[in-house]
Amino acid sequence: MKYIILLIIITFASLTCAAQETGGWEESFRQWIDTDESGTVSWEEAYDVLTERSANPINLNQTSREELEQLPFLTPQQIEDILAYINRYGIIRSIGELQMVTSLDTERRQLLKFFVYIGEAKEKSNRLRIDSVFRHGNHQLFVTGKIPLYTRKGDRKGYMGSRYQHNFRYQLNYHERVKAGVTGAKDAGEPFFKDRNRWGYDHYSYYLQLKDIGCIRNLCVGMYRVQQGMGLVMNGGFYLGKLSTLQSLGNSTAVLRPHSSRSTEGYLQGIATTIRLHRHWQLTAFASYRPLDATLNKDSTARTLYYTNYHRTETEMSKKNNTHETNVGGSIGWRRGTLYARANILYAHFDRRLTPQKENSPYRLYAAEGQDFMNTSMDYGYTNARLSFSGETAVNKEGALATIHQLSYRISHSLTVMLLHRYYDKRYTALHARSFHEGSDVQNEHGIYAGITWQPSARWTLNWYADYAHFPWKRYQVSMSSDAFDTMLLMRTFFNKWRLEGRYRLHIRQKDNDEKTMLRNRVEQRARIRLSYDSPHGLSLQTQLDGTDVSYKNHDRGYMISQQVAYAWKRLRLRANVSYFHTDNYESRLYLYEHSVLYNFSSLMLYGKGIRYALMAGMDLGTNLTLTAKIGTTNYFDRSTIASSYQEINGSSMTDVDVQLKCRF
Repeated sequence: MKYIILLIIITFASLTCAAQETGGWEESFRQWIDTDESGTVSWEEAYDVLTERSANPINLNQTSREELEQLPFLTPQQIEDILAYINRYGIIRSIGELQMVTSLDTERRQLLKFFVYIGEAKEKSNRLRIDSVFRHGNHQLFVTGKIPLYTRKGDRKGYMGSRYQHNFRYQLNYHERVKAGVTGAKDAGEPFFKDRNRWGYDHYSYYLQLKDIGCIRNLCVGMYRVQQGMGLVMNGGFYLGKLSTLQSLGNSTAVLRPHSSRSTEGYLQGIATTIRLHRHWQLTAFASYRPLDATLNKDSTARTLYYTNYHRTETEMSKKNNTHETNVGGSIGWRRGTLYARANILYAHFDRRLTPQKENSPYRLYAAEGQDFMNTSMDYGYTNARLSFSGETAVNKEGALATIHQLSYRISHSLTVMLLHRYYDKRYTALHARSFHEGSDVQNEHGIYAGITWQPSARWTLNWYADYAHFPWKRYQVSMSSDAFDTMLLMRTFFNKWRLEGRYRLHIRQKDNDEKTMLRNRVEQRARIRLSYDSPHGLSLQTQLDGTDVSYKNHDRGYMISQQVAYAWKRLRLRANVSYFHTDNYESRLYLYEHSVLYNFSSLMLYGKGIRYALMAGMDLGTNLTLTAKIGTTNYFDRSTIASSYQEINGSSMTDVDVQLKCRF
């Protein structure tokens, strides 16, 4: 109780001070983060992409549809309206001029300023001089380390390396036409310059990207990601969840971009290119050969593919790169104005046969099995000032079908409605698919989604969605066909420097009872209220209250109250947050997004009773050097040990220190 009183005192004391907008685009990014723990990898990838884009913003006077489609918060109508405005009126003189694009609301205009800038439109030459690239390019180097002020059980015996985590990231950007970089990463417990990591880091990412060289629109060598259509065949991009689908109105894209993050899921390795064949025709082709981690059966076939990228123990290290995958594919697309159609294909071959364990696991009956896989699809769409339609229909080599379609219509300047339907056959398998879904894969699902965005005034916004899904075949912990229902209501308002947000979510899933004779509803309710205040004096405040209520085998509840304070003055930036959480158990767990050093995505899962507090400071040490440090502590009141197995900590608190040095040259 004393911690709650302390937090309330801090909150009300803070609200008597003045403040400023220091959160930047991350404050809006955190609005989109869904509470589904299954989306963590996708959120990390989205965070990396937006972080890199904010460091290398788009010149609005020399942009393209493909570039704007990389900003997930823009709807198809908004992208078309921006391009139409530039084509009609010529060069944009200031960001404020975007107020003339009526489909852009206040929040998106504010968000755009972190990812675009107003520059001169220069004629692009087909020639590139290597000396100019290195001499006039933008070079950045990030060196990051995490120091745990505790010892895990595996650090004493079990892990092959030290408990310190560190990585580096080098990037070169030359006028958006040349990008190159390399990233090296070591997780805590992994060996460094020894054992199978004799080349130093456990994982490296490297890439070279060239743009606009003759008929070549885009060329990627090394590691890259491909996103086709709505993701039924290939989606190496990211999927941001149901709320963001409503806010972006189901944007369908064809994106080819470098892979620069530490994540090992979703990337390809080899060469990929996009070529302009004709004014209205475009071809994308790619070839890839990359290693994978897998758990092997006794006959040396692959039982499960792993993308955790952890190689801390002898067992984990034995799985490293023991399987290889070859991918060849591409798409050919036609676009005329706002009407487009594309044909996509992907062939995948593994050097080991995939043989998932199906005995005693009937829900895996239709899991991907074999060595060779092929998927083809058509995606298509049309957009005008009021209506946006897009869809994709795909089949695998066995002829199983997957299809998804979305339709959004702007009834008035303030009201937009959206419908989305998907059908994924239980026999449809696509190893690189990632699209809108309620289940865990693009498989065994039939559902419909409806959403409304209403902005009755410039100060008020309301988002609502409802999603129903039916699963014809068995699933994990579900021994018969089942259903799910998910709905959320989100309201936001702005007045002067104040911002108030409230959201409520109801999520119902069916699961087996203890005897597996019938299904029981797991009813999860989550609510959040957030109040923030900004003023022009360098201080920003935010108070948030989260609550959860879960009914399944038991009735479990939890709540969390959080306070965040940020301060910016000249070259100094400070940020502090404290959160008190109280939940009955893991079932009623809560999620907390926390600011961290650049390219370190931090989303914490908290349960039990305790307090979380963190302090982060950043300072510009001259023109080209920035030092950032963060210290964070989680203190539990209901346990004497944290975690289990090799991750076990003999104590009730854990403290980590993050340090990052950023150099520009």
